[in-house]
Amino acid sequence: MPLGLVVHTRFGRTRETAAIALGGRDVELYEEPLLDDVGVGDLEGLPIDDYRAWKRVHTRADAFPGGESLDDAALRYAEAFRMLAGRPEQAVLVVCHEIPVRYALNAAGGSDDLDRPMHDIPNATPYLFDAPALDRAATRIEEVTAGVIHTSGVDHGGTT
Repeated sequence: MPLGLVVHTRFGRTRETAAIALGGRDVELYEEPLLDDVGVGDLEGLPIDDYRAWKRVHTRADAFPGGESLDDAALRYAEAFRMLAGRPEQAVLVVCHEIPVRYALNAAGGSDDLDRPMHDIPNATPYLFDAPALDRAATRIEEVTAGVIHTSGVDHGGTT
Protein backbone atom coordinates (compact mmCIF):
# COMPACT_ATOMS: atom_id res chain seq x y z
CA MET A 1 0.00 0.00 0.00
CA PRO A 2 1.64 3.27 -1.06
CA LEU A 3 2.09 6.09 1.41
CA GLY A 4 -0.30 8.86 0.39
CA LEU A 5 0.33 11.62 2.93
CA VAL A 6 2.67 12.53 5.78
CA VAL A 7 1.17 14.61 8.60
CA HIS A 8 3.30 16.53 11.08
CA THR A 9 2.75 19.18 13.74
CA ARG A 10 3.84 22.83 13.65
CA PHE A 11 6.94 21.94 15.66
CA GLY A 12 10.07 21.81 13.51
CA ARG A 13 11.37 18.55 14.88
CA THR A 14 8.28 16.66 13.65
CA ARG A 15 8.69 18.06 10.14
CA GLU A 16 12.39 17.11 10.22
CA THR A 17 11.54 13.60 11.40
CA ALA A 18 8.91 13.29 8.67
CA ALA A 19 11.48 14.26 6.03
CA ILE A 20 13.93 11.68 7.38
CA ALA A 21 11.21 9.00 7.36
CA LEU A 22 10.38 9.82 3.75
CA GLY A 23 13.98 9.34 2.71
CA GLY A 24 13.55 11.49 -0.40
CA ARG A 25 10.26 9.95 -1.57
CA ASP A 26 7.85 12.41 -3.14
CA VAL A 27 4.91 12.34 -0.73
CA GLU A 28 2.81 15.33 0.28
CA LEU A 29 3.62 16.85 3.70
CA TYR A 30 0.67 18.26 5.66
CA GLU A 31 1.05 20.42 8.79
CA GLU A 32 -1.69 19.70 11.35
CA PRO A 33 -1.86 22.02 14.39
CA LEU A 34 -4.50 19.82 16.06
CA LEU A 35 -1.71 17.34 16.82
CA ASP A 36 0.63 19.92 18.41
CA ASP A 37 2.00 19.12 21.86
CA VAL A 38 0.05 20.30 24.92
CA GLY A 39 0.23 24.07 25.29
CA VAL A 40 1.84 24.46 28.71
CA GLY A 41 1.96 28.27 28.45
CA ASP A 42 4.13 29.91 31.09
CA LEU A 43 5.74 26.55 31.94
CA GLU A 44 7.23 26.20 28.45
CA GLY A 45 11.00 25.96 28.67
CA LEU A 46 11.06 25.59 32.46
CA PRO A 47 12.60 22.52 34.10
CA ILE A 48 10.48 19.37 33.93
CA ASP A 49 10.25 19.35 37.73
CA ASP A 50 8.32 22.66 37.61
CA TYR A 51 5.87 21.11 35.16
CA ARG A 52 5.42 18.00 37.31
CA ALA A 53 5.00 20.04 40.50
CA TRP A 54 2.23 22.08 38.89
CA LYS A 55 0.49 18.92 37.66
CA ARG A 56 0.59 17.24 41.06
CA VAL A 57 -1.79 19.85 42.47
CA HIS A 58 -4.08 20.30 39.47
CA THR A 59 -6.54 18.20 37.50
CA ARG A 60 -6.73 17.38 33.80
CA ALA A 61 -9.40 20.08 33.47
CA ASP A 62 -7.15 22.86 34.85
CA ALA A 63 -5.42 24.94 32.19
CA PHE A 64 -1.68 25.43 32.50
CA PRO A 65 -0.93 29.09 33.33
CA GLY A 66 -1.16 30.87 29.99
CA GLY A 67 -1.82 27.55 28.24
CA GLU A 68 -4.45 24.88 27.80
CA SER A 69 -5.70 22.01 29.94
CA LEU A 70 -4.88 18.36 29.28
CA ASP A 71 -8.58 17.82 28.58
CA ASP A 72 -8.58 20.61 25.99
CA ALA A 73 -5.52 19.09 24.32
CA ALA A 74 -7.17 15.65 24.39
CA LEU A 75 -10.26 17.01 22.66
CA ARG A 76 -8.03 18.64 20.06
CA TYR A 77 -6.40 15.24 19.49
CA ALA A 78 -9.83 13.59 19.19
CA GLU A 79 -10.73 16.09 16.47
CA ALA A 80 -7.47 15.28 14.66
CA PHE A 81 -8.09 11.52 14.95
CA ARG A 82 -11.54 11.91 13.38
CA MET A 83 -10.04 14.03 10.59
CA LEU A 84 -7.36 11.40 9.95
CA ALA A 85 -9.94 8.59 9.97
CA GLY A 86 -11.85 10.41 7.23
CA ARG A 87 -8.86 11.01 4.94
CA PRO A 88 -9.12 9.46 1.47
CA GLU A 89 -5.53 8.15 1.42
CA GLN A 90 -5.10 4.47 2.21
CA ALA A 91 -1.88 5.04 4.16
CA VAL A 92 -1.00 8.15 6.17
CA LEU A 93 2.13 8.56 8.25
CA VAL A 94 1.66 10.83 11.27
CA VAL A 95 4.71 12.27 13.00
CA CYS A 96 3.71 13.85 16.29
CA HIS A 97 4.58 14.02 19.96
CA GLU A 98 4.27 11.35 22.63
CA ILE A 99 1.05 12.50 24.34
CA PRO A 100 -1.31 12.19 21.34
CA VAL A 101 0.16 8.76 20.61
CA ARG A 102 -0.35 7.68 24.24
CA TYR A 103 -3.92 8.99 24.29
CA ALA A 104 -4.71 7.26 20.98
CA LEU A 105 -3.31 3.92 22.12
CA ASN A 106 -5.06 3.96 25.49
CA ALA A 107 -8.37 5.34 24.23
CA ALA A 108 -8.56 3.02 21.20
CA GLY A 109 -7.90 0.13 23.57
CA GLY A 110 -10.88 1.17 25.71
CA SER A 111 -8.96 2.39 28.75
CA ASP A 112 -10.74 4.60 31.26
CA ASP A 113 -7.47 6.52 31.76
CA LEU A 114 -5.86 8.28 28.80
CA ASP A 115 -2.46 7.87 30.46
CA ARG A 116 -2.67 4.14 31.20
CA PRO A 117 -1.96 1.32 30.67
CA MET A 118 0.47 2.54 27.99
CA HIS A 119 2.46 5.38 29.53
CA ASP A 120 6.07 5.34 28.40
CA ILE A 121 5.89 5.71 24.64
CA PRO A 122 9.31 5.28 22.99
CA ASN A 123 10.42 7.74 20.32
CA ALA A 124 10.37 6.73 16.65
CA THR A 125 8.16 3.71 17.26
CA PRO A 126 5.43 3.11 14.67
CA TYR A 127 1.88 2.30 15.71
CA LEU A 128 -0.73 1.20 13.21
CA PHE A 129 -4.28 2.55 13.48
CA ASP A 130 -7.10 1.96 11.05
CA ALA A 131 -10.04 4.36 10.72
CA PRO A 132 -12.29 2.48 13.19
CA ALA A 133 -9.52 2.52 15.83
CA LEU A 134 -9.07 6.27 15.40
CA ASP A 135 -12.84 6.76 15.71
CA ARG A 136 -12.87 4.61 18.89
CA ALA A 137 -10.02 6.67 20.30
CA ALA A 138 -11.83 9.93 19.56
CA THR A 139 -15.06 8.69 21.15
CA ARG A 140 -13.29 7.43 24.28
CA ILE A 141 -11.37 10.70 24.66
CA GLU A 142 -14.65 12.62 24.43
CA GLU A 143 -16.19 10.35 27.07
CA VAL A 144 -13.23 10.68 29.43
CA THR A 145 -13.00 14.46 29.13
CA ALA A 146 -16.76 14.87 29.56
CA GLY A 147 -16.57 12.99 32.85
CA VAL A 148 -18.65 10.09 31.52
CA ILE A 149 -15.75 7.89 32.62
CA HIS A 150 -13.97 8.59 35.88
CA THR A 151 -10.20 8.68 35.50
CA SER A 152 -7.78 7.95 38.30
CA GLY A 153 -4.74 9.86 39.48
CA VAL A 154 -3.37 13.26 38.68
CA ASP A 155 0.09 12.35 37.33
CA HIS A 156 -0.40 12.46 33.59
CA GLY A 157 3.21 12.30 32.46
CA GLY A 158 4.45 14.21 29.46
CA THR A 159 7.24 16.69 29.07
CA THR A 160 7.81 20.29 28.23
